[in-house]
Amino acid sequence: MQFDPFVIPFNIGLYFILIYAVVRSVIWFRELSRPDKLRLQRGFFGRAFAMSLQEIFMESLIHRKILRSNFRLGYMHMSLAFGWFLLILFGTIEADIFGVRHLNPPYKAIFFRFFNPEHGRAGFEAVFGFLMDLILAFILSGLLLAVLKRLHSGVVGMKKTTKLKIRDRVALTSLWLIFPSRLLAESFTSEAYGTGSFLTGSLGSLLGSFLPARELAYPFWWLYSLSLGTFFILLPLTRYMHIPAELFLIFMRNAGIRTGDKPGSYSEVEIHSCSSCGMCIDVCQLNNSVGINTIQSAYLMKGLRMNEDVSYIAQNCLMCGRCDQICPVGIELSPIRMMQRRNEKPDYEYKNYYKGYLRQRQPVSQLKESSVSYPYLAENDPDKADVIYFAGCMTHLTPSIKNAMVEILDASGVNYLFIDEQGGACCGRPVMLAGQDREARELINHNSKMFWKTGASTLVTSCPICYKVFRESYHLDMEILHHTQFIKRLIDNRSVPLRYLRKRVVYHSPCDLGRGSGVYEEPRQVLSYVAKLENTKFEDGNSLCCGGSLGNLKLNSGQRRKIASDTLQNLILSGPEIVATACPLCKKTLASVSDTKVSDIAEIVADALPKSSSGYQRIRRSLSRHELINV
Repeated sequence: MQFDPFVIPFNIGLYFILIYAVVRSVIWFRELSRPDKLRLQRGFFGRAFAMSLQEIFMESLIHRKILRSNFRLGYMHMSLAFGWFLLILFGTIEADIFGVRHLNPPYKAIFFRFFNPEHGRAGFEAVFGFLMDLILAFILSGLLLAVLKRLHSGVVGMKKTTKLKIRDRVALTSLWLIFPSRLLAESFTSEAYGTGSFLTGSLGSLLGSFLPARELAYPFWWLYSLSLGTFFILLPLTRYMHIPAELFLIFMRNAGIRTGDKPGSYSEVEIHSCSSCGMCIDVCQLNNSVGINTIQSAYLMKGLRMNEDVSYIAQNCLMCGRCDQICPVGIELSPIRMMQRRNEKPDYEYKNYYKGYLRQRQPVSQLKESSVSYPYLAENDPDKADVIYFAGCMTHLTPSIKNAMVEILDASGVNYLFIDEQGGACCGRPVMLAGQDREARELINHNSKMFWKTGASTLVTSCPICYKVFRESYHLDMEILHHTQFIKRLIDNRSVPLRYLRKRVVYHSPCDLGRGSGVYEEPRQVLSYVAKLENTKFEDGNSLCCGGSLGNLKLNSGQRRKIASDTLQNLILSGPEIVATACPLCKKTLASVSDTKVSDIAEIVADALPKSSSGYQRIRRSLSRHELINV
């Protein structure tokens, strides 16, 4: 008879998780908006479907992204995921070829050695037995790394691993028991019947030399079944729900569905797809520089899964995007954090901070009630121009950058308007980061009206924060460029004559410009044109945050200085003459802790201008702005 009571725990667990996964997927699908439902339905046909299958294989099984960034950690995950997949695949083939009949129930493949104890003595059976032992050894090598990782994270090249709750610990223990119990069950069975290959056969002979193999085999088959059943039943209640959720997420993402502004089915799938691998903790500068290691995205996702209060976790973040960049599942972590901030009660610490700063920027003589939240915003009729230059709040706090941009614009001969030269409204992104969307929308409407009145075709800004929000949250019928992109265009068009400065420069890529907006090449190309650009260990997507983030008001000045100092020390290892950046906030923050000169790219380019070519234009423009108006 091809049945035994010990398979019951496995069967219960297997059918439970299959039913749960199907029901949960149906609920997620039904909760999608109608456009997203259509996208997902179309995604099961053609190229999107093939892309999803490829991503499942390369990322969910092989873990290519983790392997590239951390080989030992990637190998650990790959051996467990891909190895288990191979064990099931070839176990099913083995049961179909060598079993009593075809199309066996699932437990026959999992417990094949129990029901066919004499299998594998010679010929093709022995070859298959060797293959199954090889796969099991592959899995056990990764399991050993996983156990050592829990004892000492440095074994797999990590600084810290995630903290586990009771349910996660029980599920993890059951997972760890699955493969050793299979090894012992098969080894004792092999010794009892004189079968087995290089792993199970050898271990069985060793253990059988001093233990009763036949009597001990059956209890370990029970332990194997109980471990599998326990893991499957606990899976929906723990972080291991990421296994089925990630598959659904991949199909949704390749179908074109993205995280929105409000919680929904897609964001819920993302939350359940987090495996709590800890990679976000490892790259977080709050952890590395100031020892804050309980607010990273893994803990945010876990808190949201468990319906816990995550308000402090949601607010205490630099919003630098390093965790988004490293996440092996590709979860949009920062948008989910932003979504959580919007759902919370207004943070008046943020709101009053930004309102106070905005009031400082607005000239008293121009006050005019134009909005509910910001009655002091001025409305006027700006001049017409082809190009608008919007410096932004932080650039006004670092005036050398806006002065450099005025020099460059004057030298280029472009018909431009410095639209916030005498003060203006914030772009709105800082209050967005605080979750205050209504107030941000008022600022957006105010600025949009001003921009539209100029008739300009191009908007240039020096602040990556402004650049990001202009592109993503404004609906402007004009080209939007960061000043590095604009300067690159001027260079390509030979609109500005530049000298080569012969300075050794390293580049710090700002978070919102690089990871946030994907602008990497233009700043580096501009620097390479006027100076000798040297590389650092933290380039492009791996760039470090300066620590001055407007998205976090929970940090004190000492903590910010520590983050800035650590970032700077990593940038100046080669001893450059200048640390270049493309963000006024980054310049201000890094310069406060640096003995090395810190400059914005616009300042470096302005220094490369032949002074004779820009001096007259600069003086003339200065007169026209101030003295001539007074006359």
